[in-house]
Amino acid sequence: MVNVVLPGCLMSDSFAKGGSSLTLRALVVLVVGVALVGCSPKPGARAYTRRGDEIMIAGQLFHTGAPVVLWTDPGGYDAYRTERRFVPIDQSSWAKVTEGGKGPASPNRYDTRTAGLSPDDLERVRGGGWDLPTLQGVVDQFVIHYDVCGTSRQCFRILHDVRGLSVHFMLDIDGTIYQTLDVKERAWHATSSNHRSVGIEIANIGSYADAEKDPFDRWYERDERGNALRITIPSDLGATGGVRTPNFVGRPIRPELVRGPIQGTTQRMYDLTPQQYDSLTKLTAALCTTLPRIRCDYPRDANGQLITSKLSDEQLATYTGLLGHYNIQSNKVDPGPAFQWDRVVDGARRLMR
Repeated sequence: MVNVVLPGCLMSDSFAKGGSSLTLRALVVLVVGVALVGCSPKPGARAYTRRGDEIMIAGQLFHTGAPVVLWTDPGGYDAYRTERRFVPIDQSSWAKVTEGGKGPASPNRYDTRTAGLSPDDLERVRGGGWDLPTLQGVVDQFVIHYDVCGTSRQCFRILHDVRGLSVHFMLDIDGTIYQTLDVKERAWHATSSNHRSVGIEIANIGSYADAEKDPFDRWYERDERGNALRITIPSDLGATGGVRTPNFVGRPIRPELVRGPIQGTTQRMYDLTPQQYDSLTKLTAALCTTLPRIRCDYPRDANGQLITSKLSDEQLATYTGLLGHYNIQSNKVDPGPAFQWDRVVDGARRLMR
């Protein structure tokens, strides 16, 4: 008999946890089969080597099934660094950032999650030494934003270089997920929910009330017949806007403007790309699996319908799961009326089975 474990592969829970005793012949058949069809790790499965789809949670790697660039990777975006990313390198240091009293107030764009921790736990993790069980007891919300920047590179420039803020994940128009810091950190993205949440900024130019001027003509265009809609990255952001996929053409999953009520007013926006929905669904499944206090659901009213306004302080204090920025702050409207909550939640639940 041969005892074998294939970490992270798509398999039954019992096999994944304890391995399986196989005859040598059966093992050969299994290995050949995996070689032929490939090994597809489930979102949230522990990763032991870097293959390009892993996120970092409390120093451990977990598969998502989507393309992920970590802050430690070439081309990554590192929220731990104090210097600015998108200026000449001789102008990027913290001393230059604060020269003449300008720049962010702090060299850090994040801090330690402290709420809900005992004094002993806080002393243990305050230097960064989080273990996964402790983090699982703290994080119970996943906050979804759009970035109003259009691309993840521009989003990181605005957050990090200009505003002195941070977010755990950014999702570009081609479906690439950028992780800027470990989920163990308290990122600055959602005010009162920062201490208990994970945040993602989705590349999208945003949602606007009917009376507001919008940038849609600058960011979208149709073909000669007025049908197919594509994203047009403005030239001042560079030829690609930092999008990682060569020659990528981004198209909203629905070609028409979507209107809907947010915070009691009618908003309009273009939807995300299919690649963004695919990656976000996989990331959601991975986070809800690895951090199980994040319920795979969104805020609902008494009739089970999506709530598209700020939750009361009492509701927010007890809420666990996915939520929009507009559920936390009354002056926010992201992720907007086009965002397809059921598509993400239902898809993530299927992947978690």
